[in-house]
Amino acid sequence: MSDTPVLDSLPKIKKLDKSNVLGSVQSLADQVSDAWEQVKSLDISIDTASVKNIIVAGMGGSQLGPDVIKGVFKNELHVPLEIYNDYHLPAYAGKESLVLLSSYSGTTEEVLSAAEDAKKSGAQIMVICTGGDLQKMAEENNWPVYVMNPQHNPSNQPRMAIGYSVFGVIAMFIKAGVLKIDEMLVGKVVERIRETTLGLNVDIPQDKNPAKQMAFNMLGRVPVLVGAEHLQGALHVSNNQRNENAKTYSEYRILPEINHHLLEGLRFPVENSKNLYFVLFQSSLYHDRTQRRVEVTQDVIEQAAIDNTSMYIDSVTRLEQAFEVITFGAFTNFYLAMLEGIDPAPIDTVDYFKEQLKK
Repeated sequence: MSDTPVLDSLPKIKKLDKSNVLGSVQSLADQVSDAWEQVKSLDISIDTASVKNIIVAGMGGSQLGPDVIKGVFKNELHVPLEIYNDYHLPAYAGKESLVLLSSYSGTTEEVLSAAEDAKKSGAQIMVICTGGDLQKMAEENNWPVYVMNPQHNPSNQPRMAIGYSVFGVIAMFIKAGVLKIDEMLVGKVVERIRETTLGLNVDIPQDKNPAKQMAFNMLGRVPVLVGAEHLQGALHVSNNQRNENAKTYSEYRILPEINHHLLEGLRFPVENSKNLYFVLFQSSLYHDRTQRRVEVTQDVIEQAAIDNTSMYIDSVTRLEQAFEVITFGAFTNFYLAMLEGIDPAPIDTVDYFKEQLKK
């Protein structure tokens, strides 16, 4: 047993993973199904006809779900959706706005501040949280609130409740009348997550497990994820989890924007060829010119002698593709933490920062 690589040894993993982050990774499909069922009983009364814009106030893991939705459903949403991760809402917030206040803990100070702005603006307001001051505000003001019961997030880390975040908000938007989807799509997403999980789980050995192999490639380097269009939010999720779970500096970059500036920045510092590792996500659902951009971007990266790999995302729909990327990223980031020999759950630096901020 001692000679078994850590990524192939569940006992070694459990010794490091004290809060069962792996359990949260493996339970993503159950999160999706559970959130969908939980919101069905929620009463949301919104004057849909008056809604001209949607504003989401959320920070960190609590803005990930809405960001996925913004990218995936840009062709279905008929009003603009913007995410504000600040203390204040934009000046245009008003009676024609639908404001979603998102805070997993219900105690995020920036969101509570935005809640006061939303109340003063006369906007229609919805809330998603697990409790805290935000739930109290919602109940006092009769705002529709989805109080998540994240029973399939054993680590209790907000960033690992992405199934609840995405599908909780999707279901709330449907009930509010600002989004429509075929309910069969929910089942397809769940099925896709389960299929992807089977190929990436701990019992699949390193030589046959692409998530474990990707973790090895990222170890000791700065990962840079490159994608486009409907995958932007999914890359954000993966990047966030890598920062917090693997405690690793990483970036995500979006095409075609980076073709207009970033490529020139590959030349210096000269250590880029040793320190950077690019992962490019290709999709048949991209605009045909974007697909070509992925290919040429990879060519330029290779000319700069920077190590890279490409991943073809082949699910049928945009939402399935987003969750294919999210699932792969969650396993990769968890395995990277195991290779680093750390417990992925604690966020000591963030906690330190918050304590200092209180002084």
